[in-house]
Amino acid sequence: MSVAELVGRSAELARLDAVLAALGEPGVPAVVDIAGEPGIGKSRLLAEVCARARRAGLTVLRGRATQYEQQVPFQAFTDALADAAPDRGPSADACAPGGAVPDAGAVLNGVLHPSGDGPGTVAATAARFGLHRAIGARLGRLGEAGLVLALDDLHWADPASRELVDHLVRHPARGRVLLLVARRARQTPTSLTAALARGADSGAVLHLTLEPLPEQESVRVLAGDLPEEDAHRLYAASEGNPLYLLSLVHAYRAGAPLRTITAQEEATDAIGVPGGLAALLLEELTALTGPQRRIVEAVAALGDHATTAMLGATAEVAAHEVEEHTGALTGQDLLRPGPGGRWTLRHPLVRALVYENTSPRRRAEVHRIAARELARAGAPVTERAHHVERSLTGWDPQAAAVLSEAAARFLPTAPAIAAHLLDVVLTRMPDTPGHARRRGELLLARARALGVGGNLRESRDLLHTLIEWAGKDHPDLRTEAIAQCAVMERHLGHCPEATALLRRELSRLPGPPPGQAVSLRLALGMSALLTGSYPQVRAEVAEALDVARRDDDATGEAAALALSALGEAYEGEIAAAERFADAARGLTDALTDPGLTDLCESLVWLAWAEVLLERYADAERHITRGLDIARRAGQLHVLPHLLTSRAFVHLNTCRLPSALEAAEEAESIARAAGSSDLLAFTLAIKTVVLLLARPFGDGGALATGEEAVAAASGSRGWWSALAWCMLGHAAFVDGDPHRAQEAITTAGGGPDLPLLQPSIRPGQLDTLASAALAAGEPDRAARWVAQATREAGRLGLRGQRAAALRAQAALAEHRGDTARAVRLLESAAEEYARCGQTLWEAYSLLRAAPLTRRAGQGPRAAAMWHRAHRLAVDGGARLLVDLAELIRPEASAEGPRVPAELAELTVREREVAGLVAQGLSNQDIAARLHLSRRTVETHLSSVYRKLSVPSRSALAGFMARAGNGSP
Repeated sequence: MSVAELVGRSAELARLDAVLAALGEPGVPAVVDIAGEPGIGKSRLLAEVCARARRAGLTVLRGRATQYEQQVPFQAFTDALADAAPDRGPSADACAPGGAVPDAGAVLNGVLHPSGDGPGTVAATAARFGLHRAIGARLGRLGEAGLVLALDDLHWADPASRELVDHLVRHPARGRVLLLVARRARQTPTSLTAALARGADSGAVLHLTLEPLPEQESVRVLAGDLPEEDAHRLYAASEGNPLYLLSLVHAYRAGAPLRTITAQEEATDAIGVPGGLAALLLEELTALTGPQRRIVEAVAALGDHATTAMLGATAEVAAHEVEEHTGALTGQDLLRPGPGGRWTLRHPLVRALVYENTSPRRRAEVHRIAARELARAGAPVTERAHHVERSLTGWDPQAAAVLSEAAARFLPTAPAIAAHLLDVVLTRMPDTPGHARRRGELLLARARALGVGGNLRESRDLLHTLIEWAGKDHPDLRTEAIAQCAVMERHLGHCPEATALLRRELSRLPGPPPGQAVSLRLALGMSALLTGSYPQVRAEVAEALDVARRDDDATGEAAALALSALGEAYEGEIAAAERFADAARGLTDALTDPGLTDLCESLVWLAWAEVLLERYADAERHITRGLDIARRAGQLHVLPHLLTSRAFVHLNTCRLPSALEAAEEAESIARAAGSSDLLAFTLAIKTVVLLLARPFGDGGALATGEEAVAAASGSRGWWSALAWCMLGHAAFVDGDPHRAQEAITTAGGGPDLPLLQPSIRPGQLDTLASAALAAGEPDRAARWVAQATREAGRLGLRGQRAAALRAQAALAEHRGDTARAVRLLESAAEEYARCGQTLWEAYSLLRAAPLTRRAGQGPRAAAMWHRAHRLAVDGGARLLVDLAELIRPEASAEGPRVPAELAELTVREREVAGLVAQGLSNQDIAARLHLSRRTVETHLSSVYRKLSVPSRSALAGFMARAGNGSP
């Protein structure tokens, strides 16, 4: 196909041109997904879009995932960023101004090849989810000038690259950044297909499926010099596939009989292309000399390591002859020079065919030599592992050591690849007594990698095998496997199984050593917490505390105290919880970071206990410390719990942007972990954050709450209950009080919420009471108000007491006792202020302000409004800002007189009505008043109701008759 002319893709190009022209604007997709069959023209379209982007002044970076490097982490991204390294000028595919991309490349390089300190280094363990955010931030900086990041053949992407693409779909880089991907739909892994589909549903992804090329245009451009009948027969044989058509035309011009080359053959399963195309491509190789054939085979095997020097070593050709042969192969368009002095075959299909048709012995030898040469050059094990794996033909202890070390380094950044490398070692390891201990250690490491990578069931099954295998011969491995298995069972929603497993191990004689006994009992306590059955394990947690103290295990003691604090706080035993929290805080603060590393989860328990006890400063301090330790130590399993607690603290203290950032990071980790219950928990927290962070009328919170409940999928426990509660809050704000009541009572197991944790019950009862009043059920509301008052009094927590006061105020307002409602809301605001819940202080003041004004206390109402408005604006609480706009105070008495007909409208409502009378659209009004369009629509609905007018034109007439009385 001519590079100058792209055949038959005018419609696709028009849509892509529109995306490039509006890049970075609201509503414009941040990702374009090009899908199609092999050879259909995806790469050609990708190249054309990149060329147009460069002509438009955008930076373009191109990378390609490759079929035989699917166990090389982040391969597609490192390929895209390779040409922007500091020691080279940008190539034609990497016009990178300002040096921003080298930063991104440096981040990737530091994660993939840490500098010799092993998996515990900051560079290694801050990666994966931290890397996702870092790369997104770097791309965003470059996007200030405009960036297209194009990734070809994404169906072959390694698991780490797929995770990063998923992140960029859900969290597009800020600025004028376009992620452009091409892939074969039928060969794309399900997880990546689902991520792109979710993005298409949300509008973040534009999906383009390439169909066969039109016959007339294809024949004109690609076979215009052939007899018309023969050209059409060739097109029919190609089925509109441009690569196949070009190959057929090339063979026809070379003298091949038409009948032979148009004969239909079945698909080649190994390559996934029509058999006729495979035969045509392989036919080119028959004319090669022996050295040329070996060079082509070496390039196919070496991938990114196909340098001239490496070709000389692996093809057994002298250095000066390599240049001669590569020159000849370039002339035949079999080889093409790539960036960094590397050689590539002209098309991935050619590489696949060459690789698959090279003898297995020859392939293994090329990889063995490549691994040896890389080791000689001092390359890290993470770079050598791919070739070492593919060179194996049997058991090799040295190769196994390389792969095991590489797996340990990959675990924090690419756990799926770590699990794969360990499986390679285990598959080849002899099953003999001399290897038994090492086999058990590798099985445990592989189970850990599978769990971190989200393969929870496979990890659990492997751990079951290990538990039975270890038996009495390796009790330490068995106990460690049981502790890890309990975590997998919890994440799978199998808390009863986890509990049974832990109790069985604790009942063995002789029992586990003290340190492991403490860990097992704490795991038992955590399982009980998640199922709301903490009272049943109080004795075991107390025993863990006693054992840790007798064994002088300060870390275990701190953990047992923290778990006791959380358990008692959950149950509403506040005095006991405070005693345990005080002791845990004192001991934890005295421990060093290394001392806390092995039980980093204790900081999760302590922080959540402090959140429930409304000790936000202490909680935030322990959250920050826990995040730092967990990231340095690679303990990713505790990150979502710490991040959700941070999100909840920042929500209550009215720091919504940072709350949303923490909630979204927690969600990313939960999705990668593959735990439905954990995802439900993180989405529940995100629901309430979105509810307050987004403008009035935004549907994001409700949709997230619905996903949270779906993820919980009928399970019962803390996380599931929280998901239902948050869905209830979102439904209430969305205007559906009946659904709100149904969701919260489902969470609590009935109208009295018997299954809901006591420490948060008054807050849920407040929402239930307001929903009942909105649904016209005052008697039901009164019962819930009375229950909230009783339970808040027993707890003695200021925030829960304030929630009960707010519920009483709603009932008083409904009964017409405005003065009492104002007093109650003022008291609630004061309680919230004292315990640091700034967000709810602002909300309570906004509830009180219009009632205070109605009671004839205008200045006092204005003071309430101004404080609440400032708190909401400063904290990024968009919902409260919109609510404040709806009840903005009247103009001062010295202001212009308001016509009697408009006296019931607020100042903002009169402004909106006056602009409607002037003929402005809702969008124009929103721009003029610096409001969201949804807020303008809400104001108009209120105006129509207060003035009893049915339409926009009727409102304009009313305003004209009233003298257009806008202030």
